[in-house]
Amino acid sequence: MATVLSVSGSPSASSRTNRLLRHLDNRLTAQGHEVIPLDVRTIPAEALLGADFRHPAIVEATALVARADGVVIGTPVYKAAYSGVLKALLDLLPQYALTGKTVLPLATGGTTAHVLAIDYALRPVLSSMGAQHIVQGWFTLDKDIVVGEDGGLTVAPAATEALTLVLDQFSEALGRRPVLAAAS
Repeated sequence: MATVLSVSGSPSASSRTNRLLRHLDNRLTAQGHEVIPLDVRTIPAEALLGADFRHPAIVEATALVARADGVVIGTPVYKAAYSGVLKALLDLLPQYALTGKTVLPLATGGTTAHVLAIDYALRPVLSSMGAQHIVQGWFTLDKDIVVGEDGGLTVAPAATEALTLVLDQFSEALGRRPVLAAAS
């Protein structure tokens, strides 16, 4: 099937956003996709904040985006927008890095006051980067993502249902991607 780059824009390894993305990666893998996780927080800060386009980690991230058929972008919402670490990475990718890609935007946050962050903050950036198809995203409340003492993840039933729907729509969109003609 398709190659999916799953980008966690959370600055924390133990964040609900990161755990939720890795949980959803399992569903995409079960649907036959090759899923490559990318945790932006693992890219050296000096590369991100110094805008070092030639840093090996930035070169690698750019190559992963280029290789992917689809991209899942997950971010916690801070002050009604996506995370700064995600912004730093997106700024370093080529202007049209998402051309021909199907993209699924996901966000997490503490209050429904931030539910529109996907449509008003993240979607315009993804669109400006040439995304071929940005499928319907989803905002999940932090309270609906519970991490057990054993590290296991439980997602509230209503959130699970909604996430399953958007993930399946993303998977379906990946299957319908037109084949781009090779340059002569």
